[in-house]
Amino acid sequence: MLATVIHAARDIRLDEVPDPVLAGGRDAIVRVVAACVCGSDLWPYRGITPTAEPHRIGHEFVGVVEAVGDEVDLVQVGDFVIAPFYVCDNTCVNCRNGVSTSCLHGSWWGGDDRFGGFADGAQGERVRVPLADGTLVVVPGPVADDEIPGLLTLADVMGTGHHAAVSAGVREGSTVAVVGDGAVGLCAVIAARRLGASTVIAMSRHRDRQDLAREFGATHIVADRGDLGVTAVREITGGIGADCVLECVGTKESMDQALRSARPGGMVGYVGVPNGGPELPVRRLFNTNVGVNGGVAPVRGYIEELLPDVRSGAISPGRVFDLELPLADVAEAYAAMDERRAIKVLLRP
Repeated sequence: MLATVIHAARDIRLDEVPDPVLAGGRDAIVRVVAACVCGSDLWPYRGITPTAEPHRIGHEFVGVVEAVGDEVDLVQVGDFVIAPFYVCDNTCVNCRNGVSTSCLHGSWWGGDDRFGGFADGAQGERVRVPLADGTLVVVPGPVADDEIPGLLTLADVMGTGHHAAVSAGVREGSTVAVVGDGAVGLCAVIAARRLGASTVIAMSRHRDRQDLAREFGATHIVADRGDLGVTAVREITGGIGADCVLECVGTKESMDQALRSARPGGMVGYVGVPNGGPELPVRRLFNTNVGVNGGVAPVRGYIEELLPDVRSGAISPGRVFDLELPLADVAEAYAAMDERRAIKVLLRP
């Protein structure tokens, strides 16, 4: 079968790899219907995260179950399923505490899966799924083709944007600023409005993303950064700053922007993967009573909550996919996102 393999920085290839097989009774084999490129995939693509040896890549997919192990009870052959961006059993104490990304028995797509070597990456034709009953979420059928983009966002970006909003304590009437206009930031706009925010400020310098943020419910756009951006947020919020700031980038500059855009006593919910050296100025936090909460988003625990709104059309996060390509063009998918010609690319095997 064919799957995406990263060989080195900016060297993405579609290679022939062995077909997946059940390695244990709790495994499933899923035929990928759609996968995508994530902003965090660009860190190894750009060489910021080194690639020591070629390996499969990708961590977001939806598909149809083709085989299950003899210990799998909740997932059946023929089910349409959403796979979150990590593996979890959904039963251990950490999963029960709402932090399934820290599952005691979990693992990561493309990394050591604890169950027989490296886990499959998601950007391929088929994937072996360890701990299938805990990891996979079954979508009741039938599933229409036009639903697939929205369902695919529940594997990562919609749940991650939601986690930023939950971590920051967004509630009815909140004023919210969103730092970052990628797929996660745009989904954070959706999440903030869904949780009742009355004012949502999208910080974006790109017209197409600004327009989409407005369609998702942003009430204001701020294109400035640094001191000018902070001043703009304060002007919109009566001179004090936002109740909640959602940091969706992961750089030193984006975290500084988020912290300075929050009002005294406000909260920053951060979900940007910290590959750009973000820092926490403890004295500033102490002096202003600004709190910081967040981290890697436990999206598995949000899928069932968000799924009805996605399927009903109450929210439309699938619109973050502004480019769709066949898996054969995966190298172009990475280049398009790296060069900001696309917000997020959907891949069809």
